[in-house]
Amino acid sequence: MQAIINREAVKTRDLSRYAKEFLAGWGTMDFNGHMGNTAYLNLAADVRMAFFAEHGFSPSEFRRLAIGPVVKKEEIEYFREVGLHETVTVTYAVLAMSSDGSRFTVENEIWSASGERAAVVRSTGGWLDLRARKLIAPPPELRAVFAQVPKVSGFVELAPPAKRNN
Repeated sequence: MQAIINREAVKTRDLSRYAKEFLAGWGTMDFNGHMGNTAYLNLAADVRMAFFAEHGFSPSEFRRLAIGPVVKKEEIEYFREVGLHETVTVTYAVLAMSSDGSRFTVENEIWSASGERAAVVRSTGGWLDLRARKLIAPPPELRAVFAQVPKVSGFVELAPPAKRNN
């Protein structure tokens, strides 16, 4: 999978993206006194899963179907520090997806309360069948919810996955 990366600086937050607000707490800080890199990844994952839950696809539904998202590659790009007890808004949008929904690249932006972009997390992944332990196309009900994630203006449809001969 090829990640779609737009390195152009964004001046203002895209209000069409799904978004959640968080407080940068004690447990998210690193030795240098600002939010640590794993905290950005955790916030991005929390926002992605919150989207599914708020759109009728709860964690229990993922467990019932024995399917889950799997990240194959993540990239964090930093723009400004986030300090203790700062409020941040984390957005969620799709950059690219295969036509069957099996592969995707999503983006989470982290914005400060003052409206400055603090970081961007880009994640490339797919859907894992937790029983067979292999990547699959999502079932129709999950595909329908995933299709509701806002898409960026430069959204790209990924080529279908290559057929493997085992």
